[in-house]
Amino acid sequence: MKKYNYIRPILLIVTALLVKSLVTNVCMLLGMEAEAAANMGFMGMVLAALIMYIRMTKQRRK
Repeated sequence: MKKYNYIRPILLIVTALLVKSLVTNVCMLLGMEAEAAANMGFMGMVLAALIMYIRMTKQRRK
């Protein structure tokens, strides 16, 4: 655990939470119900986390 990077997991979590709140707020502004908007925000959060994780691991392999 000599060269463990603490910034990557923190960046991943912060990005996922920001995407979730942004998607939820945009859906609410467009007239969705609260529960449906929260579900869309969760899907956006999972998608953003997967994309960030894949990009981080791809850069580490090179």
